Amino acid sequence: MSSDEGDQEAIEGLPAELVDESRVLQRLADWPITGIGLHPGGSNYVFVVRLTDPEKFDSTAMLSESADEMPEVDESASIYGIYKPQAGERPLRDFPGGTLHYRERAAYLISQEFGWPRIPPTVIRTGPHGEGSVQLFIDAAPTVEDDDEPDNFFSLRDDRLNDFRDMAMFDALVHNADRKGGSCIVDEDGMLWSIDHGLTFNQTARRRTVMFEFNGTEYPSGLLESVKSLVAGIEASSTLKTELTGLLSPPEIRDLVTRGKKMIEIGHYPVLDPDINVPWPMV
Repeated sequence: MSSDEGDQEAIEGLPAELVDESRVLQRLADWPITGIGLHPGGSNYVFVVRLTDPEKFDSTAMLSESADEMPEVDESASIYGIYKPQAGERPLRDFPGGTLHYRERAAYLISQEFGWPRIPPTVIRTGPHGEGSVQLFIDAAPTVEDDDEPDNFFSLRDDRLNDFRDMAMFDALVHNADRKGGSCIVDEDGMLWSIDHGLTFNQTARRRTVMFEFNGTEYPSGLLESVKSLVAGIEASSTLKTELTGLLSPPEIRDLVTRGKKMIEIGHYPVLDPDINVPWPMV
């Protein structure tokens, strides 16, 4: 099998730990969007998009106004993504306007620095509705009980609660204001993925989560070591800090470092009020 054939097989078999994540990122950033559909149920405008290898798709034919003349798309040379355009972000009282897509990318970058939690590859690019974030679509496996409903935190916590420790710790660090039960998914390989990080990094927002089981318990020591390295890297003006500077405000980056230091000092998950610190809806 040639390297190209092997790479195509990897694309078809995603996520499988994504094999070569840099190539996935390149595809998300550069491949033309050849299909788009509105994702229902979001408070902002969210789209599912198809991205196709330009060598196997005639992008000039997309200029045609006739649906009958639309070119065929090679599905085996395509991947899918979640596109969140800046233009579709509805105004919020506790977040600066037009910044949510940047926060999606920033959360991904920090997860990459840590190696936890699993966040799908995420880029900033221009799409049919302007600039936005595009994140690799992870196909959620259905629950055993219901083929139409994917698992969420509430259906998984009895058997896999410990698997959420890194996600809950990540939320404390990035100050997640929207950790719903459905903002984690399980793929067909049983891998747990963390999604929906648009409402992060803003210190003035209220932290909201459904993961209260970890209240006051100790942070895993290995994860704390990752936080120490992150803080040191940002303070040393690392490549990560340079990238974050293009996505977050200077006060937000300073607050990120402050939270990291506080986590190291205190050593345990925050104690949050389940009557106040909850997202809506909860799933």
